[in-house]
Amino acid sequence: MKRILSVLIFCVSGFILLAQTTEAEDALKGVSAATDSLDGWKKGAKVFISTAQTSLTHWSAGGENSLSINGLVSSYASLTRGKMSWDNTMDLGYGLLKQGKDADFIKTDDKMDLLSKLGYRAFEKWNYAALVNFKTQMTDGYKYPNDSVVISRFLAPAYILGAAGLDYKPSDKFTAFFAPVTSKLTLVTDQALADSGAFGVDRGENFRAELGGYIRMALTQEVMKNVTLVTKIDLFSNYLKNPQNMDVNWETLITLKANKYLSASLATHLIYDDDVDITVTNEAGEVVEKGPRIQFKEVLSIGFTVTF
Repeated sequence: MKRILSVLIFCVSGFILLAQTTEAEDALKGVSAATDSLDGWKKGAKVFISTAQTSLTHWSAGGENSLSINGLVSSYASLTRGKMSWDNTMDLGYGLLKQGKDADFIKTDDKMDLLSKLGYRAFEKWNYAALVNFKTQMTDGYKYPNDSVVISRFLAPAYILGAAGLDYKPSDKFTAFFAPVTSKLTLVTDQALADSGAFGVDRGENFRAELGGYIRMALTQEVMKNVTLVTKIDLFSNYLKNPQNMDVNWETLITLKANKYLSASLATHLIYDDDVDITVTNEAGEVVEKGPRIQFKEVLSIGFTVTF
């Protein structure tokens, strides 16, 4: 638990520091919150596709042929009408890897993240706000190298979160949402997975409901020329069970733009869910530990980017 608290303190401190930098830059440029909030729609999307291939012929040092494909789609649509604001985002990610001449493709990334937030100006840079967030994956996941054991599917799991509170929005670059009343629903629609108690649901049940408090912070910042940082963190505390053990979902995407179409990206994803047990086995396949653990994923890509 000390490791989780250390991570949280580091994350929140970093967000606050970068947010303060953002506000200072706006002040120097003479940009006010009112300028950032002109009435009307603001829409945009970014599509990033990367591939990597290794081909070996009579290679004395050994190795295997490989091919990987990764894709990311990030889009937004925001509406401002007077004191009212409506922000919508959609993030999709998918990746495949084939290693070896006769091997099949295996999944390395798979996510669907939809968010909609409605706000009404309360005072200065604060809004009354309500938020709905939906997360799941698109295709089956397997317990590789065994591709006959399904461990996840579309809507198994799926996470639906509804929250109401206050949203601090000094500019279009940074937002911090605080919700003292939040409902979180975990769905496992695949009955076999539900019967096994996967993803924290009780055995045989298809959903798990939680009531708690929620904090969400998001930042988009050009840290230097042609280098953009997009990071967001979700913190949830279940009032009904172990409220001190916060669920953490932290995603970061750093992109380096070489020219109009070529770029490199580094994506990281850290998850801690106190209700999801991770099984650790030894080389003999024996279970040596089972319980909640920090999950971490990192994807480094160089590829083709289109911005709309």
